[in-house]
Amino acid sequence: MARLVTLYSLQWGDLSLETVCEKAKAFGYDGIEIGLPAHLDVRRTDPAYYKGILDLLATYGLELRTLSTHLVGQAVCDNIDSRHKDILPDYIWGDGDPEGVRRRASEELIRTAHAAKALGVNTVVGFTGSSIWQYLYSFPPVPADRIEEGFRDFARRFTPILDEYQKLGVRYALEVHPTEIAFDTVTARRALDALDNHPAFGFNYDPSHLGYQGVDYVGFIYEFGSRIFHVHMKDVYWSDAPKPAGVFGGYVTFGDPCRYWNFRSLGRGRINFEEIIRALNHTGYDGPLSVEWEDSAMDREHGARESCAFTKRIDFQPSAHAFDSVFEKK
Repeated sequence: MARLVTLYSLQWGDLSLETVCEKAKAFGYDGIEIGLPAHLDVRRTDPAYYKGILDLLATYGLELRTLSTHLVGQAVCDNIDSRHKDILPDYIWGDGDPEGVRRRASEELIRTAHAAKALGVNTVVGFTGSSIWQYLYSFPPVPADRIEEGFRDFARRFTPILDEYQKLGVRYALEVHPTEIAFDTVTARRALDALDNHPAFGFNYDPSHLGYQGVDYVGFIYEFGSRIFHVHMKDVYWSDAPKPAGVFGGYVTFGDPCRYWNFRSLGRGRINFEEIIRALNHTGYDGPLSVEWEDSAMDREHGARESCAFTKRIDFQPSAHAFDSVFEKK
């Protein structure tokens, strides 16, 4: 059968989980990717709470394969400032002391693994943050050892988290993304190296964050095959013509037509999903295709519905045999 098509709930964080489930079912989705902290409180330890979530999903005939903790994960390695207060739960932010915020975010990621286990889920998707993202454009010149220290900091902070994940049989999938420790193929490899290829660490593949950078987003799948634990389906458009705001965005908001690139509803951007599906088939990925819908110019219900239909149309099973094998004499 074709892969499960799920809807990532965080873009619907203003609605209750039940309302999101009701809409997802009406849009044609097979399941939900639950986004934290909007739709799950991982501080809860009572089995009845998690059973209630599973019962709710069953009521709507939806499956659950993934939890996502992008907002909290961002705080683990970041240089913490007032921006984080706006995205973090109050109990993570606390008094705002940066090291305290990082510690509480790390503890929350471990609680998230326990919640995943309680829900029968083996994959958590999220961010890592980065202490060195501000050095992306290397001027004044950045010493190589400062970049190396950023990867060492990432390894120091995430290895204890990943050890707990491994004990629980849960994997952490970093969404390779600008502002994270890994934002392209080269830095993804470097992140794996920094962790000595920790078995609980891999990637959430989202081509929209790679395409406009000029990264070979199909090649990324072949490079990291077995480390792709989850897939986000999201499209992006970038211009062939010069734009007033270039690849760095010019500090203008998403959706502004003067930007060089903008996220778009599936099938309306420039990502070649045909080649992505073929690469996923080749490398053996059989997990969900989760729609992370983002298009500032479109009604989200229209976009979520058409993106579900697009994903189901573009996906296909790999062949069980070579097409020309039927010509062989037995």
